[in-house]
Amino acid sequence: MAEKWHPDFERLVDEHQSMVFSLAWRMTGDRGLAEEVAQDVFLELDRHMDRIESPEHAMFWLRRVAISRSSDALRRRKVRGVDLWVEIEENHGAPVEERSSPLSARLEQLLSTLPEAQRAALVLRYQEDLSPEEIAATVEAPVATVKSNLQRGLKLLRSKATTQLKEYIRGL
Repeated sequence: MAEKWHPDFERLVDEHQSMVFSLAWRMTGDRGLAEEVAQDVFLELDRHMDRIESPEHAMFWLRRVAISRSSDALRRRKVRGVDLWVEIEENHGAPVEERSSPLSARLEQLLSTLPEAQRAALVLRYQEDLSPEEIAATVEAPVATVKSNLQRGLKLLRSKATTQLKEYIRGL
């Protein structure tokens, strides 16, 4: 019989804080909001430590809660009537040194314009390298829905990038 795993809260925070923050930032597009979301995720983890069964379960749980809390935070902003993306650009843009390139920054901005479900699927697939099945478990959706969100999200990103490229070339 295997010995029960006893998670260490501080160790889980140390090991996973950058992943949780990164997911929240990619989902919200706002560094300050992402910090709040990450803090909420770890407060919730502290309250639910007795439910964490293994290191793998901890990672799964943290991803799921980070995506969920990010979505909640975005909904709260919309309810308040704040134009989230204008506020982000004006007040909370990512520092230049944290962006690897202008192209990366542009892709991040385009990603932020996608519907929430498509953005979550793309972030989990291409940032966290999860399979569609793992994404489905994380966001609690059918695999077919995840695959559809991935396909639609990529198609929409491609379309938006093409439109912006055409506008840029016309402006030259």
